[in-house]
Amino acid sequence: VMFWTKAREGSRSMSRVRVFGLLMALGLMSLGSVAVVAQDVIPDNTDVRRTAWGDPNVQGIWDFRTITPFERPDELAGKDVLTAEEAAEYEQRTLALRNKDRRTEDGLSAAADVASAYNQFWWDYGDKLTEDRRTSLVVDPPNGKMPELTAVARTRSAVRREVRRRDAHWTVDRGVAERCILGFNAGPPMNPSAYNNNVQIFQAPGYVVLLNEMVHDSRIVRLDGDHLPQSIRQWRGDSRGYWQGDTLVVETTNFTDKTSFRGSGPTMVLRERFTRVSGGTLLYEYTIDDPVSFARPWSVAVPMTETDQPLFEYACHEGNYGMLNLMEGARAVDAKKATLKAAKKR
Repeated sequence: VMFWTKAREGSRSMSRVRVFGLLMALGLMSLGSVAVVAQDVIPDNTDVRRTAWGDPNVQGIWDFRTITPFERPDELAGKDVLTAEEAAEYEQRTLALRNKDRRTEDGLSAAADVASAYNQFWWDYGDKLTEDRRTSLVVDPPNGKMPELTAVARTRSAVRREVRRRDAHWTVDRGVAERCILGFNAGPPMNPSAYNNNVQIFQAPGYVVLLNEMVHDSRIVRLDGDHLPQSIRQWRGDSRGYWQGDTLVVETTNFTDKTSFRGSGPTMVLRERFTRVSGGTLLYEYTIDDPVSFARPWSVAVPMTETDQPLFEYACHEGNYGMLNLMEGARAVDAKKATLKAAKKR
């Protein structure tokens, strides 16, 4: 229901429509009269792409689809990388299991078909493992698994789950992703998911902008200055960046308690790294440091591939009839309970 705009997208191979006024939507107008220069400047005796003002150039539209699992499956314990033959077999098996159109003897039930929301044509999670055939996107700890949650994080997660079990009498009774405020693969941090696995990066002197196709969120990252005071909390935290050689490092703090990434809390410090490792590949790495929530820091690596396809608008709010239906359903349940209660008194 909230994903209705996928019908406007079709497959990634379809001709895509650029969103006019994109720079204004990103807030770049607030940067004054500075123009965003997309061209590369490659100095003599180096292959490093640079902007006109000399920063390493990480601009472009980057596709981060992959079927590499986030955590290493138990059946692949102790195996960091698959052989070419194992990778081909894994890809074939995974795609067959994910096929929403299968109607075989062991295929989807009617209930599972409805729960899938739409058929296979609209899903876009990719069909390949990462080029190095890794068995998990988590690269640290070495076992490819997230570290354990602390007792505090487990309690916090249990409270959230209990709240979600209640009927939704108002929008705040549901999570921020379901309300189309944030979420899915946009992060921060960013992670591959079922569709809209694209991010466009813009640069201007002193700034980097990360525009995610999912929920069309944009994050404006200043390349100088201190973080906001701890008393000021933001939906996606407060991001500050700097260059470490040819790598863009973005540190994000000041998260709220209204969001959580796999059990994280408002004390999370997120450090992202963007490195153009070749003309068409951007290595995206991040580390989660939140000792209140996790037994130890942990890291993920996701290769991104440059694409010449523009971004789609993801108009989640406009089609989110599911939220209206949830609230109407909760009120209908209340009315039925009231009727039964009145009948018992008679």
